[in-house]
Amino acid sequence: MKGFREILVISGKGGTGKTTLSSSFALLPPRKVVVDADVDAPDLHIILKPQVVEAQRFMGGKVAKIDSDKCDGCGLCRELCRYDAISPEFKVDSLACEGCALCYFACPNEAVVLEDREAGMWFLSNSRAGPMTHARLYPGEENSGKLVTVVRNRAKELAQDEGYDLILIDGPPGIGCPVISSITGVDQVLVVTEPTPAGQHDLGRVVELAAHFQARVQVCINQWDINPERTGEIEEWCRQMGVEVVGKLPFSRDVPQLQTQGKAPVEGDGEVATLIEEIWEKMLEVE
Repeated sequence: MKGFREILVISGKGGTGKTTLSSSFALLPPRKVVVDADVDAPDLHIILKPQVVEAQRFMGGKVAKIDSDKCDGCGLCRELCRYDAISPEFKVDSLACEGCALCYFACPNEAVVLEDREAGMWFLSNSRAGPMTHARLYPGEENSGKLVTVVRNRAKELAQDEGYDLILIDGPPGIGCPVISSITGVDQVLVVTEPTPAGQHDLGRVVELAAHFQARVQVCINQWDINPERTGEIEEWCRQMGVEVVGKLPFSRDVPQLQTQGKAPVEGDGEVATLIEEIWEKMLEVE
């Protein structure tokens, strides 16, 4: 037994309000570890305002380097490189190099070495919602799924060491590698969707993904009142799939106004704040 519950908030597409809900949920329970698993475009820090206490480099891949003492200028590496990453002077452009290692294996003089590439940073911070693990993948770098695993593992270590019984994860959008890394092994998934064609389509994809990993899935429909008819279609689809709709949030101008002040919607005093609290209580009722 791991001794803590992991709740993941995801969406099939960006812009549905996933982080809006995550930031609110983070401010409700008194003891939890928060994870921002959207390492490609993190924004949970805008609301939670973390203060970094631990920062580590993330080595996400390899980059080739040519040892001029061993290189005899045969040109085989330049001939084989599909990314034109090697100059006529046999210098490797680290931005162009994809770390494929073809030059490393092909070099007859063993003049090519593969060095670790720094692809980002990950952090442990104190936020106004409590301890938080988060990261930043550098532009154009790969292995975002691996970086998600790093920040999740650090959160688990902290939960075990300090006796936290809840880890709340703000996941990335879509269904790709970082989402798979976010969803693996979690206990519960909340999918935030919207009543649009794209929202409805991507809801189906992400629910299927969550079911594959045997996580308990619930759904929240954000801004449901912009298209009540499609909201009804989503609710009927969820009923047929056996997925619980734990709440619907209406469109509200108060939400962006609060966010421009660096506040989460739950910190307001309107209807949306009350509904978010009710959704969170329903999520905690899951055994």
